[in-house]
Amino acid sequence: MKVKDPDGTTWRVTRRWVPWRRRLKGAMDLAPDVPALGDDPISLIITVVLLIVMIPFLLLFLLGALEMAALLVVYPFAVLARVAFGQHWYVEARRGFTVVFETDGGSWRTSADTITELAERIRLHGSPEARPPS
Repeated sequence: MKVKDPDGTTWRVTRRWVPWRRRLKGAMDLAPDVPALGDDPISLIITVVLLIVMIPFLLLFLLGALEMAALLVVYPFAVLARVAFGQHWYVEARRGFTVVFETDGGSWRTSADTITELAERIRLHGSPEARPPS
């Protein structure tokens, strides 16, 4: 559910479908751009140096691809377990892709109520932690 706080910031309040969050998101955005080089010996040396510098970024990309493959294999079983066996859902409030608040949402119906309550708190108070005065 998308909601705007009093400052106009957009928040997303959703269930988290798997019990973990991806850790390597955006790893390739850190890699430097490789310019087009010529075919002389100096260009060869520069290319080799750039390839050596890029090895850690390529390894991060490979780890991200392996994580995505594992996620695609495990995801259907995780969803099936949550739906069939009544596993608890986690509800999270995010600003962009940054998780700011997370709570145990309970069952599917309870987590829907939690999402609505968190969205209303954000809309009124600007923070998911804010509690209405009693």
